[in-house]
Amino acid sequence: MSIENNGRNESEVLIGIIGPKELDQLTKETLKSFPNFKASYFNVDSACTSPNIPEDFLKDIDVLLFTEYHLYNMAKQEYEFNIPVHPVTLLGTALYRSLFSVKNTFNLVLLSIDTVEVKYVEQILVELEEETCELIVYQNQSSILSINDIVKFHAKNYHERGAIPLTGIQKVSSQLKELNIPHEWVTPTKQDMIVSLERALLATDIRKNKEAQIVFGLINVDNLDRGIEKFTSEHDVQLLKLSIHQMLLDYTKLLDGHLTILGGEEYLFITTRGIFERETRGYKFIPLLQDTKNKLGISLCIGIGFGRTAAEAGTHARLALRQSKEVGGDVCYIVREDRSVLGPVDITSHTQYERYELAITDAELLDQAQAAGMSATYMTRLMARVARYRKYDYTARELASTLKITVRSANRILLKLMDAKMVEIVGEEKVTHKGRPRRIYRLNFVMDENSL
Repeated sequence: MSIENNGRNESEVLIGIIGPKELDQLTKETLKSFPNFKASYFNVDSACTSPNIPEDFLKDIDVLLFTEYHLYNMAKQEYEFNIPVHPVTLLGTALYRSLFSVKNTFNLVLLSIDTVEVKYVEQILVELEEETCELIVYQNQSSILSINDIVKFHAKNYHERGAIPLTGIQKVSSQLKELNIPHEWVTPTKQDMIVSLERALLATDIRKNKEAQIVFGLINVDNLDRGIEKFTSEHDVQLLKLSIHQMLLDYTKLLDGHLTILGGEEYLFITTRGIFERETRGYKFIPLLQDTKNKLGISLCIGIGFGRTAAEAGTHARLALRQSKEVGGDVCYIVREDRSVLGPVDITSHTQYERYELAITDAELLDQAQAAGMSATYMTRLMARVARYRKYDYTARELASTLKITVRSANRILLKLMDAKMVEIVGEEKVTHKGRPRRIYRLNFVMDENSL
């Protein structure tokens, strides 16, 4: 058994993930779409007779998620939890995938199954037009599952009747593999995991308490002057502005919010956090950005502010709008109540979040950034964007592409960072055409920050 704890800050919901290590990677990938969650992992062997969850692991946890159903059942019998506890259920796409795999490989004639809901298997078999498939179901005779008994059950039915095992337990799968018995381990798909995580999030007290929190959103029309140059009459310009206003009104209506014009092509909308999170699908989807570009040929900058008070939310919305403008517009950023930044939130990169503090809190790193002639805000954004890709060695051209800046600007930044001893040259990249080799730079300051 092992524990992996990643800490938290006050704006996040700490979720405890309990299950076999083999499912950790899928969970971590899915959690990238849930910026509210901060995960701590406790790995449990599927063959254990008790999960033995340590008290230190449960400290400050807001919600628990078990990635295997039998571990959830075991824990519910042994512990009295005072927080929401949920299993990852194997009811939908996971069963479809497994049964389809068995059908393609062995044909659906006879299956032996354990810890998988029989009625759902039968329902999917009907939809796959395999009603003649026979099921042999493992019947547990005690409150504790015996992995050895389940393996013997599957092995007996395989050797005597040719039944293909369908198991929901990782340890059973590994032992069947050792016995060279063909089988199917039913693991959750990403969609199953998303549904389970959404259910867990909705159950937390933190989420319930924040449902009615006021959210401020600032919208700025990017370069409207250039957009109206093509019009020859003031009438057409006013029609464009009316169309923009109408689209913003329609979007605000979806949020059950209130929209007002601030002047200077800037708008303010107010809604509640619960509605905003649902309509954006957990900060992953803002169709307004794409709609205004496709229908009107203009782009928007959007800044969203969360806060404990309306004044704080308004201030954070202004800071978020500034972040959106700094990256070139056509995006939305969020500044949360702890002044951490989340984004970009848009339709084209809905799982590629940058998450960083609004200002560098490491005094030494701040001094280095200033010595390099770079602002703290730009440095934090650079750190988040590069670390997002888990790539720390760059040519100037690659860095320019990642940061969406010119190669000249990238070279200038790299030289400043080298002078501050925050970057080192680690090699050269030979080019196929004539020209000097490109230097490869290692961004040591990003690596150090992400190793903490």
